[in-house]
Amino acid sequence: MSASRWRVWLSLFSCFFWCPMQPLALGMSVDERHQLRDEVVDMFDHAYGSYMTHAFPADELMPLSCRGRERGKEPSRGDIDDALGRFSLTLVDTLDTLVVLNKLDEFEDAVKRVIQYVRFDHDVVVSVFETNIRVLGGLLSGHVFAVMLKERGEKLQWYDDELLIMAKDAGYRLLPAFNTTSGLPYPRVNLKHGLIQPVARTGTEVDTCTACAGTMILEFAALSRLTADPIFEGYARRALDFIWEHRQRGSNLVGTVINIHTGDWVRRDSGVGAGIDSYYEYLFKAYILLGDDIFLERFNIHYKAIMTYVSQPPLLLDVHMHKPTITAKAWMDSLLAFFPGLQVLKGDIQPAIQTHEMLYQITRRHNFLPEAFTTDFRVHWAQHPLRPEFAESTYFLYKATGDLYYLEVGKSIVTNLNKHARVPCGFAAVKDVRTGSHEDRMDSFFLAEMFKYLYLLFTEEADLGIDLDDYIFTTEAHLLPLSLSVGSRFNISLNSTDGKITESDISILDRACPNARILFPDDPSYAQTLRQPFKNVVDEVCPTPRPPGDGTVEFTKAKSEQSLHARDFVATNSEHVDMLKRMGIGIAPLPDGRVQLVHTSTQAAGPSDAAAGLRFMHEMMELSSQQREDLPPRAIQLLSPPYKGQVVLTAGPAQFGTDLSKLEDGVRGWLALAEPAVACSPLSNAAVMAGTVAFIVRGGCMFAEKARNVQAAGAIGAIVVDDTEGSSGDTATFFQMAGDGKSTDDISIPLLFLFNKEGKMLLQALRSHGMLEVLLASRAKPIGDTSSSDGEVVSTDHPQQFTCVDGFGSAEGDQVQDDTDNLQREEKEEQSGCQMGLENDNHAGLHDSDGISIDDDEDEDDHHHSSGDDEDEPHGSAHDQTATSHRVEGTPVVGQEPEHRVKNDGPEENQSLTTGVVPEWEEELEVFGNSRDEL
Repeated sequence: MSASRWRVWLSLFSCFFWCPMQPLALGMSVDERHQLRDEVVDMFDHAYGSYMTHAFPADELMPLSCRGRERGKEPSRGDIDDALGRFSLTLVDTLDTLVVLNKLDEFEDAVKRVIQYVRFDHDVVVSVFETNIRVLGGLLSGHVFAVMLKERGEKLQWYDDELLIMAKDAGYRLLPAFNTTSGLPYPRVNLKHGLIQPVARTGTEVDTCTACAGTMILEFAALSRLTADPIFEGYARRALDFIWEHRQRGSNLVGTVINIHTGDWVRRDSGVGAGIDSYYEYLFKAYILLGDDIFLERFNIHYKAIMTYVSQPPLLLDVHMHKPTITAKAWMDSLLAFFPGLQVLKGDIQPAIQTHEMLYQITRRHNFLPEAFTTDFRVHWAQHPLRPEFAESTYFLYKATGDLYYLEVGKSIVTNLNKHARVPCGFAAVKDVRTGSHEDRMDSFFLAEMFKYLYLLFTEEADLGIDLDDYIFTTEAHLLPLSLSVGSRFNISLNSTDGKITESDISILDRACPNARILFPDDPSYAQTLRQPFKNVVDEVCPTPRPPGDGTVEFTKAKSEQSLHARDFVATNSEHVDMLKRMGIGIAPLPDGRVQLVHTSTQAAGPSDAAAGLRFMHEMMELSSQQREDLPPRAIQLLSPPYKGQVVLTAGPAQFGTDLSKLEDGVRGWLALAEPAVACSPLSNAAVMAGTVAFIVRGGCMFAEKARNVQAAGAIGAIVVDDTEGSSGDTATFFQMAGDGKSTDDISIPLLFLFNKEGKMLLQALRSHGMLEVLLASRAKPIGDTSSSDGEVVSTDHPQQFTCVDGFGSAEGDQVQDDTDNLQREEKEEQSGCQMGLENDNHAGLHDSDGISIDDDEDEDDHHHSSGDDEDEPHGSAHDQTATSHRVEGTPVVGQEPEHRVKNDGPEENQSLTTGVVPEWEEELEVFGNSRDEL
C-alpha cells in the first residue's frame, strides 16, 4: 500500500470510529461515565496487583487461594525455572494494557521484569496459536509502545529493542511448527527442541483448528516488518493460502478442524465461533494492517457466505460446510460474541446490533455469557472463564453508533464482575453461571483484553495517551501500528484469488465506513429500533424463575402470549397461516410441494408478535433437533437372490405407524407395486397386495393417507419413493414423514421413504427378477441373522458382508462414519426445560428478516425448511435424521458371496408383482424418467 493510500484508509478508519453522533436524550451522565472509568482502573489494579504479588513469574492462575510468594520478595532462578510455561505469560500479555490505562511507571517496571526474567530456551511444549497471540503479540505491542515513549522522552530512555529481540527469538522457536508440506503449522511445538523426536514430545499431531492455523498473519507480518526478516510473514501467508484453497467451493465456508498434511476437513461444522473465529477476523484486519487487497477480497467472499448460511439474526448457528443449509448443532459458543465487533469494522451494523442484543439478554439472565448456550437460550456449558469478547463488541458498537445504551451494557459488565467474580486475590473464573461457583484461575486475556475494552468504553478520547486511529487490535487486543503497511523493505504477495467480487460484495464494501447521517438518518433511535424485537426474547422463550413469598418457585409470565407452537402447526390450516402472518411469518409455496416460511420482524403486527414469531422459529429448530435424535434412518435390505441380504438401502422413517426400532426382526415381505402408484385412493389390485410390502410413489396426498390405503389392502408395510427426479441419499438428507394433522393411531404398518435414485434401483431389481423379498428394519441384519421365509438360515461360512448402495461402506471394509455423525455424538447435550414436544405434523421453514435460511435440518438443494401442503409431506414436513450420514451401524461391506441361497418361497409366476397386474404402472412411472440404474 502506498503512503497516500494508507493515509486515505487511515482517514476512513478515523471517520469510522469517531464520527460525531447525535446524543440521545436519555443516558449516562459524563460524571457517571468517569466514575465507571475510575472503577475499571480500580478493578485492574486489584487484578494486576494480585497477579504480581501471588503469581508472577510462574503464572499460577489461582486468584482464590492466593498461593504464591509474598509481596516484595524477588523470585529466585529456581522459581523461574519452575514457572508454568517457563515464561510469565500474563505479564507479557498485559504490557500494552498498562500503556492504554496510562500506567506508564508500571509499564516501565513490567518491561524491565520481562527482560530480566522471561526466557524461551526451555524444554516445554506450547500451543503455537496461544503463544503467537499472547506472547509474540504482547512483546511486539510492548516494543512499539516502549519505542514511542522513548521517542517522546517520557520513559524508557534506556530501552534498546530488547522486547523486539525477544519477539524474534520466540518467532524462530515457533517456525519449526510450519515444517509441513501444506504450510499449516502443527498445533504445538517444543520451545527448546522444536519437533525433534523423541525429546520434543510433539510433532505427531495430524489435525489443527482453522483459527489455530489462520491466526498468525498480524503478529508474524509485524515481526517481519519490524525486523526486516520476511520469513515470518511468508510462512503465515502460506498457511492462509492453503486454507483458502481448501475452502468448500460451493459454499465458500471452511470447517473447524483440518488435517495439516492432506488438507482434508476433519470436522466440517462451520460457524464464527470456537475453532474458526479469528481466521475470519485476521483476513479483514490483515487488509487494514498490510493493505493487501487480496485479504479483503477473500474476507468478503467468506463474509457473504457467513451472512447467507450462518447468520440468522439474532442467531449465529454452525452449519455443515458442504451442506450449508443444514444446521450442525443446536447451540452456540460464547466466542462468537466477538463477531458483532467485526461486523462493526466491516460496516454491517444491523446484524451486529441484533446479535449483540441477544447476547446481552443472555447476560442479563445468567450474569455472564455461558461458555455455550442453546438456541432457546438455556445453558449448554456453564463455565465462564472471564472472556472479553462481549465487552469487545460492546465497545465497537458504542464507537460506531454513539448510542449511550452501550454504556449501560458496559456498566452491567462492570457490576457483574465486581459482584460475582471479584475475590481477594483478583477475579476468579466462574465455574457455573447457574450457581455462581468459582474456579481457581484468572486467564491472561482478562487483563490483556477485558480491562482494555472497558476502559476505552468509558474514557474520553482526549484522556488517552495514544491515538487509537493509528492502530489495529489483534484478536488478543494487542495494538499494532497501521504504519507497518508502508515502508516495507520487502514485498510478499499472496496467490491470486479465483473468486470474483460480485455486485453484492461491492454493496457490502460501500458500507465500510459508516457515518451517522447514513446509518441514522434523522433518527438517533435507529439502533434502538433494531434492538426492540429482541429485547425480551430470552425471557419470553423461557420465562425467568422467581421465588414468590411462600418460598415455592414459580415462573414469571411472558410479556406476550404465543397462541401457536411449532408442535401444533399444520401448513394446510388457514387459521395457523393467519397466526403466522400476524407474527411476521410469510408462507410461499415451492415447486416441489413444500412451503417456505420467511420471518420478517418489521412485518409483524407488533413487537410482541415479532418476538412470538422468533420463538416459533426457535421451537421449530429445537423440534427438529429432538426428532433427529429420536428417529434415525431405517434400512431396506434385499433378501432374495441374487442379493441375499448383501444390498442395503437407507430410508427415512415416519412419525406414525410401527416403530421398527421396537421390532427385533423387522418386517419381511415380498415387494408389490401399488395400483394406483400414488396410493391416494383404495388400491385396485388389493388381491395381490395382501401380506406384501407396497411400493408406492410420493405425490397427490398426505403420507398418512397412503399408509391407510395400502394397509386396508392388506399390505404389511410400505415404501414411498420420491417423485423428484434425481434426488438421492448421496446428496439429500433423510427426514421423518409426518402425519396429516389427525390422529394416526389407526396406522399399524411401517412406512419408509426412499429418494428417487434409490427407489429406481429397487424398482429395477424387482423388474429384473420378477419377485423381490425385502426386510424393513431399524438397521441391516448380518447375513447370519437373515433367515429365509420358512426358517432356513443363510450359511455363515463366509464373513458377514453387505453392499451399501449409498455410501455406507468402503472398499477397505471400514464403515464410513460421516463427520456430521461425530459432531452429533460429540455435541449431544442434555436437553433443558422449555423445549417443545415432538408431536409435529408439519415441519416449517425458518428464515430471518432477509429470507436467509436458518433451517436446522433440510434438503441440501433448498435454503429453507419446508412443510407439506395438501400433498404428502415432502422433505421438510418431516425432517432430517442424520444430516449427511448414510451409515448403517453394524453393516459390513462387500466381499465374497455366501455359498447357500435363501429359499425362494415367493408368489407363483402367474402372480408376478411387477407387470401385468398393474397395467398403468409404466405410465405413472414417468416421474422416474428413463434412466435404468443398475444395482
